[in-house]
Amino acid sequence: MNSGILVYLLLLCSCYCVVIAKTDSGDLDALRSVKNQWQNTPPNWGKGDPCGRKWEGIYCNDSRVISIKLSGINLAGPFPEDILSLSELRTLDLSNNRGLTGPLPSNIGNLQNLVHLVLVGCNFSGPIPESIVTLQKLTHLFLNMNHFSGNIPRSIGNLTNLVWLDLSENQLGGTLPVSNMTTSGLDKLLKAKHFHLGRNKLSGEIPSELFSSGMSLIHVILNENQLNGSIPETLGLVQNLTVIRLDRNSLSGSVPQNLSMLTNVSELYLANNNLSGSIPDLTRMTLLTFVDLSNNNFDATSVPQWVEELPNLTTLVMANTSLEGNISTTLFSLPQIQTVVLNNNQLNGTVEIPANVSMNLRLLDLRNNSIDGFSSGIYNKSILLDENPFCLRPEAEGNCTTVQPSKYLNFIPLLKCAPPTCFSDPIIPSDCKRPYLGNLVFKSFNFSDLANMRYYDFLNDTLQPLLSPQVSIDRVCLVSSMIDTNGYLVLNISFFPPGKNYFNRTGISLVGNALNNHVFDSPYGPYYYIDKGYNFPGRTKNTALIIGVTVGGFVLLVLTIAAGVYAYRQMKIAQRAAKLNNPFLSWKKGNIPQVKGARWFSFEDVRQCTSDFSSESEIGVGGYGKVYKGKLITGEVVAIKRAQKGSMQGALEFKTEIELLSRVHHKNVVNLAGFCYDKGEQMLIYEYVPNGSLRAALSGKSGVRLDWTRRLNIALGAARGLAYLHELADPPIIHRDIKSDNILLTDHLNAKVADFGLSIPFSDDKGQVATQVKGTLGYLDPEYYMTQILTEKSDVYSFGVVMLELVTGKLPLERHTYIVRVVRDSLKETGNVYNLVDPALRSDILIETDEFVNLAMKCLQDTGDERPSMNEVVKEIESIIEASNMYYDVESSTTSASFDVTRDSGYPYNSYGSMDSRMSSPFIK
Repeated sequence: MNSGILVYLLLLCSCYCVVIAKTDSGDLDALRSVKNQWQNTPPNWGKGDPCGRKWEGIYCNDSRVISIKLSGINLAGPFPEDILSLSELRTLDLSNNRGLTGPLPSNIGNLQNLVHLVLVGCNFSGPIPESIVTLQKLTHLFLNMNHFSGNIPRSIGNLTNLVWLDLSENQLGGTLPVSNMTTSGLDKLLKAKHFHLGRNKLSGEIPSELFSSGMSLIHVILNENQLNGSIPETLGLVQNLTVIRLDRNSLSGSVPQNLSMLTNVSELYLANNNLSGSIPDLTRMTLLTFVDLSNNNFDATSVPQWVEELPNLTTLVMANTSLEGNISTTLFSLPQIQTVVLNNNQLNGTVEIPANVSMNLRLLDLRNNSIDGFSSGIYNKSILLDENPFCLRPEAEGNCTTVQPSKYLNFIPLLKCAPPTCFSDPIIPSDCKRPYLGNLVFKSFNFSDLANMRYYDFLNDTLQPLLSPQVSIDRVCLVSSMIDTNGYLVLNISFFPPGKNYFNRTGISLVGNALNNHVFDSPYGPYYYIDKGYNFPGRTKNTALIIGVTVGGFVLLVLTIAAGVYAYRQMKIAQRAAKLNNPFLSWKKGNIPQVKGARWFSFEDVRQCTSDFSSESEIGVGGYGKVYKGKLITGEVVAIKRAQKGSMQGALEFKTEIELLSRVHHKNVVNLAGFCYDKGEQMLIYEYVPNGSLRAALSGKSGVRLDWTRRLNIALGAARGLAYLHELADPPIIHRDIKSDNILLTDHLNAKVADFGLSIPFSDDKGQVATQVKGTLGYLDPEYYMTQILTEKSDVYSFGVVMLELVTGKLPLERHTYIVRVVRDSLKETGNVYNLVDPALRSDILIETDEFVNLAMKCLQDTGDERPSMNEVVKEIESIIEASNMYYDVESSTTSASFDVTRDSGYPYNSYGSMDSRMSSPFIK
């Protein structure tokens, strides 16, 4: 019997060795090391052989690894240097893994055979390594949507085979590098068709040497940088150009006359600069579809004649361009015209919409001109005429609007590919398949009528057929479309799996690779794809048990043998990872940014004030780590949040919280006393808030009794804290993770907003940020989730959920129910939510509860424009409390059991008692 078992094990070992032989030993070692450095690798990694057993995302030619395609599978960790030993690697796609952080290895140039490097939508940072210029076979370089800084490597011109160069939406600075006596620059990339460098911090002039007639460029995208000087005439030599985006810079001078020689250009963006002189004559550019010349300093002139001679023009935007005189009716009759925006000029006379007006025209914006007459005939589409003399006349009634356009246009077409709850509810209903959601973001496009469904036919006509041979897809659906604040077209799309209810990792990765590696040729010019993450189903217990029984023993044996070999390697890896993930490298000694009132503490300082992190000092625990109560040498009592390995908050978020909290000071916002980043530890040190979180109080865990009056005051305090962040902080801040766990209660039960790890500063003039979706399920704004456009109204939605918690005492997600959906259903069926009120409140007098719930539902509207601001929320809660106080004032005058309901009395947890026996209705108005 024993000999039989021995023979079986030997046979198993020999088989295993044969499998191992299918992958080159060096590649195998590299992949195993990569697996140890990354979190959330595919479940079959480490089982069998990468090439023979086909690890997910690993593609081989014979025994060598040639492709790694792991887009959108939630990887986390640094960029492993061991990847650089995969010498035959041709494609590396790690896009849409937002947990990947730190810099790229300085010796990334070792991947001599690399052709496609796709790192879109990760969180890599630091400079682009100079060694990248030695990747001579590279044709596609996508580093967009990261946090790369420093200059563009000057010698990047050595990548003579490069076709795609996309470094957009980073923090790259310096000037555009061109060749000098010793080094090649961007001007030497003669095969390149795409220069995508927009939304960075590039400065200086656009060098005239950058462009030449020998270039193959079709896209030049330099929008939203800090470029100045004039537009070089050499741009007019690049005859293949189809898209030019130079908008949102500080360019000046006249537009070169030879620009009109670029007869292949279809989209031209020159808006928001300081351009002067004559408006350029674009007569010869007959393929133009989209023209935006807004907000420049051109000479005063009438609407150019060439506008009426562009047969393909769909969109004309010339706001604030010194236009004057009358508008020719021919403009409105162009066959393809969809949008005309001419506001903030000096146009005058009478505007007449002709009988032969184009049926495609959807929006005419003539606000703030000198128009004194208007005739629309039978035309009834969107016309904006505010702030014109005509609007003061009696006949203007019905033709002038006082409603300003939205910050961005948002259309949800009438394409019912699935119930709305399949997209917006945190809990996917049982009748829904699990869609893969993401934004297809076009940096330029040739139309503006977003409600016209024919522009989205490509989703099913070309995109789905392209993917179908590799990925089984039931359908591709459009969820919404919008033009964001950057002037980009954002299509929120969903991929639905066939038959089964979910995609596997291979399917998700292949979709991401087809889009971000531009295997799919878009009909609307340059784009990128940012997904919204995907929750993969776990392996069933039975399957795991079978696999464990089959190979567990042998794997254990192999790991035991290899332990000694890998010990030293893992130590080095850990040291490298710690260095790569340090967000404080820019905080050099003696050069720490000003953080008012926040001190740096050493690890030893914190250890001493918590009695060596004793269990007696521990006061809480969460996904981030443990929270300890400590006493500083000054006698100040503090709460210390200590991160644990694998915590939800990363080092960059830790740094964000320090920088933001140190600048905010309000009685309803938790105060940051200091921080510790020492000996591999990251800790935040706050003022001590003794009564814990609102969630703990509502659950009864903290022993705090919250009657209805106290809950109203807590809502008011938290609302004031949020209103301060939105309107008075400098810069204003979107919290992004408002929930009852992040509202703390003082000894007098005053509310303080806490935990700023996900917070983002925003500009008052925009009020919105295009960013990757983060937050807590149940509190997450569905509009933010669907569009990835974050506004302060996203916090308002989350606060609305907290308000429902205050009424019901329930978690947002509880027993497969979503409290927002439950409350809406109850209001629809019964008109109130009394059946949902927290049992702990049943003995209280529920003053103005209907109004409080109605306010919460206003905060929970589907779109941000329909929600109140936090300042408006504060005023409404104040009114509710004032009405409540008036009721108690009346009651106190008729009963000997008089008490003050607006002031805490003595012991902070005392209840006010019940007067419910005197009330005929549970809700008092």
